[in-house]
Amino acid sequence: MGRNVLITGGSSGVGSATVCRFATAGDKVWFTYRTGKERARSLVRSLEEKQAEARAFKLELGDLRSHQNLLDALPGPVDVLINNAALGSKTVENYAPASRQAQDLAFMRVDALGPLWLTEALLEGMKDRGYGKVLFVSSVGGVFSQFPQFRIAEAMAKAAIAYLTKQLAAELVHTPVDVAAVCPGAVDTPMLRASTLNGMADEERWRFVAGLPKSRLIEPEEIAEVLWWLSSAPSQVMHGAVIDTSMGLGVHPGLLTGGVTVGSGGRRD
Repeated sequence: MGRNVLITGGSSGVGSATVCRFATAGDKVWFTYRTGKERARSLVRSLEEKQAEARAFKLELGDLRSHQNLLDALPGPVDVLINNAALGSKTVENYAPASRQAQDLAFMRVDALGPLWLTEALLEGMKDRGYGKVLFVSSVGGVFSQFPQFRIAEAMAKAAIAYLTKQLAAELVHTPVDVAAVCPGAVDTPMLRASTLNGMADEERWRFVAGLPKSRLIEPEEIAEVLWWLSSAPSQVMHGAVIDTSMGLGVHPGLLTGGVTVGSGGRRD
């Protein structure tokens, strides 16, 4: 029988690819969205046509009342939690347009505190039932590398997720709950296009992609496949791992720091 899987930020990008990967494999997938209601509905319909099961729920990540509304609405216990939703360098401007300081607070509340609070709300149930997988999607920036002009508060929030992964893994080392995180680089998502690619001329965009590891963008489905494997039984040996899934950007940040400024690689809404 399929597991109950909760994926935050599942209406586009890495989140959407992850929803599809788990749902088509037979899991019952519940995913959240904030502004992408129509995208979420379209995704649910497309999966229904494939006889896959998925449901969408609105969530204001980092708002405790919204968290409780989600938990009350879920049709069952959560076996696998994938903390994927976060703000990026462009979406934060719409989320908190008042000031840069307001945006800094939003990064911390949505990207760091939201995943912490949601995970804490679900952990006891996982331990009681004797099974649980908690996965986080962070970023190569702030965890494995530093990039000039990257939003500092955003990178701090990504670094906080890496710490959270390790701290939870330490606390849960003698429990049936496994914890791990992935840190993507430049993933071909609406977020990356909005923050970086859309502002480039054709030649500049070509040079940007050519300079990336393997001279290409990472596909959302590639990160989804890593998350799928991390939810499997053999992945238990990865408990506590914070994994560089940037295709080499984490070990060679100069590919970007020498020229083009990137906003947020592979973030999602």
